[in-house]
Amino acid sequence: MYRELTRKGINIPNGFAVTATAYRQFMKEAGIEKQVSKTLAGLNPKNVEKVAEAGHRIRELILGAEFPQQLKQEILEAYKTLCKEYGEHTDVAVRSSATAEDLPGASFAGQQESYLNIKGEHSLLEACKKCAASLFTNRAIVYRHERGFDHFKVALSIGVQKMVRSDKAGSGVIFTIDTESGFK
Repeated sequence: MYRELTRKGINIPNGFAVTATAYRQFMKEAGIEKQVSKTLAGLNPKNVEKVAEAGHRIRELILGAEFPQQLKQEILEAYKTLCKEYGEHTDVAVRSSATAEDLPGASFAGQQESYLNIKGEHSLLEACKKCAASLFTNRAIVYRHERGFDHFKVALSIGVQKMVRSDKAGSGVIFTIDTESGFK
């Protein structure tokens, strides 16, 4: 869609994606998966205190973990490419996108966090980790549990895109397929 819109002369700021595969790699290589699984085992989603404790513990694990070196380099190289195009310390939007956001009978949209006006390499990496950690907010944990979703079947991708001045541009959300029927 991006290519089609730009061919038609619609100006869309460049960006890049950190894939759901990269998220899974991060969780596995950082050794977080087992700890998350252990933390969530037997959790009663109706016990608000225990959900809050578990969510906090998981988010802290993710925020305290290091990205695998190759993934870190790929994220930073993509950011440097944006900076070459738009200028040093380009400000970006770091947007979360769960793999199960818009399904019939379940909408995960808006449950994960996104971050705006992120500048610099360190801030970008931290914002990416915060996006990953937001997959385990108290609300998201309970929502998945209530709808029977395996916490590890839902992954997170991250879109990183040059910020646009809202007073000089249009913005919004677009769906490329009907979320109810899938294609109609």
